[in-house]
Amino acid sequence: MTGPERFEAYDDHEGYGDAGHGGYDGPGHGGGYDDSGHEKEQHGAPDDEGRPKVTEPDGPGNADGSDGPGSGGGGDPGRGREPGHPPRIPLPRSSVEDGGRPLPSLEELGDLAPRPAPPALEHHVLKALLGAWALAACSLEETAAVEDHLGTCGTCADEALRLREAVGLLHPPESLDLDPGLRTRVLTVSFDRRPPRIPVPEWAGPYDAETARLDALLQDIGDAEWHAPVRLRWFEADKETTRRTTVAGVIAHLLTVDGLVALALGLDDPLGDIPSAAPAPAERTEAYWAASHFPPTRSVRGPWREQSHDLVRTVSFTGSNSGSLPVSYGACELPLRDAMLDRAFECWVHAEDIAEAVDYPYEPPAPRHLHGMIDLAARMLPGVLATRRRDDRRHLVPVGETGRSLRLEIEGLGGGEWLIPLDSPGLGSAEREVAHVALDGVEFCRLAAGHVSPQEAAAGQVGDREAIRDVLFAAASLSRM
Repeated sequence: MTGPERFEAYDDHEGYGDAGHGGYDGPGHGGGYDDSGHEKEQHGAPDDEGRPKVTEPDGPGNADGSDGPGSGGGGDPGRGREPGHPPRIPLPRSSVEDGGRPLPSLEELGDLAPRPAPPALEHHVLKALLGAWALAACSLEETAAVEDHLGTCGTCADEALRLREAVGLLHPPESLDLDPGLRTRVLTVSFDRRPPRIPVPEWAGPYDAETARLDALLQDIGDAEWHAPVRLRWFEADKETTRRTTVAGVIAHLLTVDGLVALALGLDDPLGDIPSAAPAPAERTEAYWAASHFPPTRSVRGPWREQSHDLVRTVSFTGSNSGSLPVSYGACELPLRDAMLDRAFECWVHAEDIAEAVDYPYEPPAPRHLHGMIDLAARMLPGVLATRRRDDRRHLVPVGETGRSLRLEIEGLGGGEWLIPLDSPGLGSAEREVAHVALDGVEFCRLAAGHVSPQEAAAGQVGDREAIRDVLFAAASLSRM
């Protein structure tokens, strides 16, 4: 079918046609076909130059200015545009400077505008606002007024400085280190939910905790810090004694003295075949230092950590009944439960020495562990007083003056009260109390470690000055290397 007949068949069906035309207006044509099959053009009114104006073809156009799906895609941006309408493809935008418009002023920019003048407030109003200003609770206008006033009024400036310092005390800086009691609390909660099959005896808990804390400190320090100088301090013959070593040397000292507990439990001696003059802690340490590479290196951490694990594991398997097993320190002997507490105390003290050498923050033990350490020192004081009295004939007690006691009050962490017999162990009584001494818990432990002199230790003293002096010096003589 050709000619007019082929298009008459599709007269009522717009949008269909043969392959040559695609059923839509041909490219470049402004219209379709009439009933006779001839092309029809859609003309509008002539333009200003007398030429006929081509109107927009039927159907939508594309958003980019090209012909729509019914136009064949001519793509001429000016085609079909009436005067006064924007082009189908917009022209580039001109800059603000090229448009001839005035630039915005600072007042129109908001935040860049100059600050308004502070409101005029009376002196007593500004003084009343100092507290709120120190807490950063003033409005912008009030802040501007106060700060403008502080530049001219010295009295208010001093008061504002004092208030700002007080605000700093309300929000002290917090340490980023973990709470020393966090490990104990986590273990307690864990064991409450699932008790261990072989629990660690309560009297071995402080040693387990303090060795774990020291091992965490050692893990954080670098290779060079293992050779940082450390000064060990203790009292001997009522005089302060010191010994210089390194961080690694301190761990070697702990290794050798912990070996006394290991020997009592049947474990290997860390000294091995190294001969020692006596089983006393100082002699063992000197023998180890002399026979090994001196100064020791960080390699000593492995044997010390392994030995501490073996001690805790062994006392756990032997049970709480092993607490009475004797542990020899050469000149004295302690039951295993007190020896483990003594080793925990020395581990904490020397951990503080290491932390001071490497400039590392270190907190005191958990309060209940610290209380056990203080209790051990308080229980040892009567025997030390008796030994000192025997060695020094000037401290003989006059006839009829037996049974005196001193009340030792420990404040703060791990605090409590202890009645210390002055004349003979076990013979003190509250009726014969002749003196009262008050000390901070951590300060008392540092006195017993030989890190604080007896003259500097007592925070409060009441009663017999001679008895107070004897107890303080006896506490300092508990220390050793």
